[in-house]
Amino acid sequence: MILFTDSSSDLPKKFFDEHNVVLFPLRVHLNNKEYPDIIGVDLKEFYDEMRKGAAPKTSQVSPEDFYNTFEKYAKEGEEGIYISFSSQLSGTYNTAVMIADQLREKYPDFKLTIIDTKCASLGQGLVVKKAVELRDAGVPYEELVEKVENYAKHMQHIFTVENLDYLARGGRISKSSAFFGGLMSIKPILHVEDGKLIPLEKVRGRKKALARMIEIMAERGGDFSNKIVGISHGDDLETVEEVKKLIEAKLHPKGFDVTMVGAVIGSHSGPGTLAIFFTDQDYKE
Repeated sequence: MILFTDSSSDLPKKFFDEHNVVLFPLRVHLNNKEYPDIIGVDLKEFYDEMRKGAAPKTSQVSPEDFYNTFEKYAKEGEEGIYISFSSQLSGTYNTAVMIADQLREKYPDFKLTIIDTKCASLGQGLVVKKAVELRDAGVPYEELVEKVENYAKHMQHIFTVENLDYLARGGRISKSSAFFGGLMSIKPILHVEDGKLIPLEKVRGRKKALARMIEIMAERGGDFSNKIVGISHGDDLETVEEVKKLIEAKLHPKGFDVTMVGAVIGSHSGPGTLAIFFTDQDYKE
């Protein structure tokens, strides 16, 4: 069984090598050059360029990349599961579905399930990790698909950004909201609902925003004693350490999984982004 995902999962490059997961990189366009996300970008340099005023653009996985990679495994008679970035945030999922349909005309026995996780960043990454854990435990194909879809459905995303301008540039909030929010030190708290990015609350000041995010975690997550909390950040480890201490003191989770926000997601959220991921209190294994 072959597991596929894309770079919006924000997992480090070595993860894919070590766990036999096939990666489809989205692309980032920075200073007139194009790079494959995760494998072709130094993230510290990327965020430094953004701080200097660079305005990166992004593009989805190409149809050719999907076709060539899926065909290779179709020819070998493999079965696969592609754990995709939310269809509400990128066209990548729909392109994959279209290519899979084309390939089935040529390889009618090719077994490929494409899961729209409705997740992003390490929220999607934790879904990929769950799939790897289940595959390595020998869980059969259909059961694995069902369990992964259920896990994704219960994944919570709570995040804030340092600078509202990046969200405004990507059309996530209005330019006037970004301008006045910046003047007033307003920090938005956002979440992902049915795969879409939705503003949740506005809080004045970063410390208050972080404290409120942890309150929302407590409201939504229930008992954290057996949960791994994911944290992704836009080159801001200092805030990660601060947030880990706050979460530890209030919720006592089983552990943490920390990663940097990749270049594609980071192009839209900017340096200083802080995102927290966990399963909701209704999730059952």
